[in-house]
Amino acid sequence: MNDVYENDMKFLPFLKFLDKYKKVLVILVILIISTLSFFVISNQIQKDANEKASLIYNDWNKEFSLEAPSKGNLDAILSMLLKEYPKTGYTQLALLNMANFDANLNNLEDSLKNFEKLIDLTDGFNGNKILNKISRVSSARILLSLERHDEAIEMIEAFSSSNTNGYIHELTGDILVKQEKNDLAKAQYEMAVKKYSDETSKSIISMKIANMSK
Repeated sequence: MNDVYENDMKFLPFLKFLDKYKKVLVILVILIISTLSFFVISNQIQKDANEKASLIYNDWNKEFSLEAPSKGNLDAILSMLLKEYPKTGYTQLALLNMANFDANLNNLEDSLKNFEKLIDLTDGFNGNKILNKISRVSSARILLSLERHDEAIEMIEAFSSSNTNGYIHELTGDILVKQEKNDLAKAQYEMAVKKYSDETSKSIISMKIANMSK
């Protein structure tokens, strides 16, 4: 009998704790279950979205793979992807390919619009940093061609001010030259030389620096 009493006494503090905080514990359990349910449902929704987006992307890619793809058809299918499944990798890949397609046709404004859409979709903590960087660098090149130099430098200033690759330093230097900021351009070119490993690229940069002093 004493053993039973002693065992009950051992659990008494725990029972008091449960009684005192039972409302909090119930709420906590509900929150945990709700959070887990949210992630499970979200993952399932994303999985379904990816599967449906892949079917539309396959249609887009079939058109894109033709010897003479129709820009109208490509734009129409891409618009469907953007409207229905903007967060999927299929939509982002189609945007990237379409932007490059337009750039190759010298449709620079259309190309820029698609790169900017891709930047919006890949910005932020959970965004695809690789696609975001590619889009920003490509946009900067187009903006440079369109002589929109301030916008071009804004596109890549986050990269050019940090430890990045030689090409971005070179591109930044090209934009700064157009802005007649030769000292800043030279600094970017010098960083590019340090990053490049091939002699051809280094020689091109050296010529650009030499031309600045003429």
